[in-house]
Amino acid sequence: MAETGADVYYHSFYSRKKQFHPMSFFMGAPMEDNNNHSSTHAVNSVGIIRAPHGDGKEAIVLVSPYNSDKMELSDALSVGLAYSIFCLLGRAAWLAKDIVWLAADSKFGEYASVAEWLKQYHDPVFIGKKLNFHPVDGDIQFVRGISEDFKRAGTMAAAIVFKVLETSQGTGTDNVNIYAESSNGQMPNLDLINIVHYLAVHRHGLHVEVGKLSSLLNSLWLKMVGKFLEGVSNIVGSLNPKWRFALPVLDYVEGTAVLASSVYHQALGVPTGPHGAFRDYQIDAITLEISPRVSLNSEMARSSFLVRVGRLIEGIVRSVNNLLEKFHQSFFLYFLTSPSKFVSVGVYMIPFGLLVMPLPILAAALYSGKASEALVQKSDPFNTQKSYKASQENPFPSVGSWKWIHAAKLVFAVHLWATIISVLPSLIYQASCTNTTTNFLIWIALSIPSFFFFYWISLSSYFHSNDAGWAILKALTIGAASIGLGLMSIINFATAQIGAIFLVPMCLMVHPLRQIYRGAGLGELLHMVSNVVLGLIGFPPASFILLKGWSQGFEEVNMGDLWVWVENLWSWNSATYLYLLLVHLPCWVLCLIVLLHP
Repeated sequence: MAETGADVYYHSFYSRKKQFHPMSFFMGAPMEDNNNHSSTHAVNSVGIIRAPHGDGKEAIVLVSPYNSDKMELSDALSVGLAYSIFCLLGRAAWLAKDIVWLAADSKFGEYASVAEWLKQYHDPVFIGKKLNFHPVDGDIQFVRGISEDFKRAGTMAAAIVFKVLETSQGTGTDNVNIYAESSNGQMPNLDLINIVHYLAVHRHGLHVEVGKLSSLLNSLWLKMVGKFLEGVSNIVGSLNPKWRFALPVLDYVEGTAVLASSVYHQALGVPTGPHGAFRDYQIDAITLEISPRVSLNSEMARSSFLVRVGRLIEGIVRSVNNLLEKFHQSFFLYFLTSPSKFVSVGVYMIPFGLLVMPLPILAAALYSGKASEALVQKSDPFNTQKSYKASQENPFPSVGSWKWIHAAKLVFAVHLWATIISVLPSLIYQASCTNTTTNFLIWIALSIPSFFFFYWISLSSYFHSNDAGWAILKALTIGAASIGLGLMSIINFATAQIGAIFLVPMCLMVHPLRQIYRGAGLGELLHMVSNVVLGLIGFPPASFILLKGWSQGFEEVNMGDLWVWVENLWSWNSATYLYLLLVHLPCWVLCLIVLLHP
């Protein structure tokens, strides 16, 4: 790297322990704790090419991860490809932006190596020293005299992380997988993905893929829906060719699988690659996983493959280099349905708005007592004529009576309980218990007694004696759900979209089972069953088990999987974790209390 004439330095960092920083999304990265790391360290190698036609204010970053503890052929190919591109760019006279090559030591994880370098890049620590010559596992060596003084280029316009896989994907052509999801559903500007897709497909004949849920590709019901839509489209198209709307069945199934994967990974809030570290600093970045169509053991096949991939990376660099300013003309909020197709925010925000709109309307109706006659009958339709007459006279409590304070105390207590148990997983992890099932059982054992404690101190005689108490509680629950979903839609729209699908029907349909049981009719039976089913599906652990069992088989599900999933969320400081514990779970508990209302 130093022989190319670039500015070269080493960046050493340590492995850090997992910590729960629930406000990191709103307040940025937490302050560095020097005691919160291990004694072993890793070293990134960084080279900077100064643009001959630039002013040093902008830069393009190329990242090639490798594992210094266990170098494999794929790591060697990635670093070798990056070195070839770096040498080529070092001789380029057309560069208007600096080029930064980060050879990221991923012994502690690919994301960690990139994130530590970016943290030092944007939050400088002015310490300079020489790195002594020493071997690592007898293979990788550092050159004496290269400084650890941190050097910088300009503002990062874009970043490309690329890795070469030595195994074929069986597609018949060289394959490029694009990973774009970052923390809390953040996505790079769509133009960056379009550039990669256009150059790879139309210039170099590569096959481009994005993530997809493989369990949906063989889904029988999804294929039936696709065939039905295709048949309807053909019938309508026979009347007017312009009215055709459906895709072929295979395209419909694959597009649905890609869309489901895009929504899921955005809702999860966990980066799908090391590019996520760049997006935390509002830098457009993607990760490319490039796999050959044949084995790379042959030198001729290896050379041909590396040339094609190298030209692709060079084309991306040229495209970004020609920009006069950062990407801004395209979308940042979108769901992918294929490498070249997407659903924009202007489309998917409409069903979310229609889904959430009934919540504040019903909450206001319940609270004010000015519901329609049908809703009044719904409040107590299964009592005798006498009770029905009483419900018509005063179906809801008076707004000015202050009786809603009792229900508000319960709502506040449940949310306070949820806040406390949201911190427990981090504390349990710090106790160094390695068995995931045991950790999950400890969490449950601490959560249930604490809930009954908060429930007991918030109870009031009014809540049990007054038949309208459940209506006030339902109104406050719906209000809390609508506020939580609204706030979450600003932070992570995918999480709010999925959460609304589970939470809104449950909040709208919830009704005391005892009152429903008095009716003893078919409609009442369906109402009771729907409440039980929605309550079961709306419980986050039950939803996780059902979805995992449906996609991977129920024989693969155990209690430890739920703990691993929860730990993954809080360790990445995902806002989805806060939504599940502070919005969804409290609303589910309050709906359960309404169901069991005497």
